[in-house]
Formats: sequence, C-alpha cells, structure tokens
Amino acid sequence: MTAPRRALLVVDVQQEYFTGPLQIQYPPRDESLAAIVSAIGVAAAQDIPIAVIQHRMPAGAPVFVEGSAGWALHPDVEAAVGSSPKLVHKDYGSVFAGTDVAEWLRANAIDTITIVGYMTNNCDLATAVEAEGLGFTAEILSDATGAINLANEAGHVDAEQLHTTLMVLYQSNFAAVATTADWTAAVAAGTELPKSNLVVSALQGRELAVG
Repeated sequence: MTAPRRALLVVDVQQEYFTGPLQIQYPPRDESLAAIVSAIGVAAAQDIPIAVIQHRMPAGAPVFVEGSAGWALHPDVEAAVGSSPKLVHKDYGSVFAGTDVAEWLRANAIDTITIVGYMTNNCDLATAVEAEGLGFTAEILSDATGAINLANEAGHVDAEQLHTTLMVLYQSNFAAVATTADWTAAVAAGTELPKSNLVVSALQGRELAVG
C-alpha cells in the first residue's frame, strides 16, 4: 500500500471565530487553535503542502468583510505558516467552490486532504463532502476544528453535541477522524487513518440502540 500524499487545508482560521458573533464554542477555541498550529508545524516539517483559506463577504455583510479586522487570519496562524503556503480566498462554504484548490492538489499529485480550521458544522463539512465527488480522500482533525451553538426554526443544538455528532457522521462516510496527535503519528509512519463506512456504522448503531 502506498503512503497517502497529503495536503493540509487550513480553513478559515479568522478572527471572526475568536472575537465576532461566530465564536467557536467547542472544543475550546484556544485549544483548537493550538492543535491547528501544531498540525501546521508537522506539515511544514514533513514537506506536506499547505493551503491557507480565508472566507470573504462583500461590504455590508455582518461578518467576513474582506479587509476587516474579523476577516483577518488569526496571528498565530500567520506566524506558523510564514510566507510559503498557498493562499486562497473563497466565497462559498467548500474550499473547492469557485477556487483553484482542486487543480492545485492535482498538480501536486495529492490524493488526501487533511482538514483543520472552522467550522466543523459548515465549511469543513462542505469541503469534506465535495472532496468525495472530486476523488480526494479526506481527513479531519477533531481537536483542530470547532463548532458553535445553533438555534433556529428547526430547533437548537449546543456546540459540543453538534461537534461530536458530526465527527461520527464524518467517520461514517466523508472523512477519517483523528486527533492531531494520532494524525501526526500516521504522517510519520506514512500510513492512512482508519475510517469506518456507512454500513458498518449503521450496524454498530443498530446494535447499540437495541442494547
């Protein structure tokens, strides 16, 4: 089995998620930020290509207005990546929509994307789902991502429940889930991360429900 050819996608680690209305609630944002910086360091040391993505919105939008304080990358990420990564500005949830990220990955013979950054419940999810159709294997680092509390006409869910539920969802189909430490070990060993599938997850879920 050949080793995965990985790229690290650092998704939207912007100030809106630390100081704005979209503050990450779970895992604690300082902890997820530290894990993101750790993953960047591992990628740089292992010559894994890094893409840093920033979401942007037009003037008048409540968040992510390009050039605003909230739109800026977190300074810890800016310091960690330096001047070498690919920089991408996106207008949609998925990092692939309306960008050249897929082409960049293929040009670098990448077959596996590792997703870190925000949010578990939005741009990370959209990216993992679209990766499947584009032919890329996806990984997501559970402690280097984060979710928010949500409430709307359909109901409400707290960030911890949302994040935990989505990690189970990712692992069942869209992306292998691991901690940053486990991913670091897999990178060093040149191995894939273990991942379930929908049928196995469904059967195990049924057994637990019956039990």
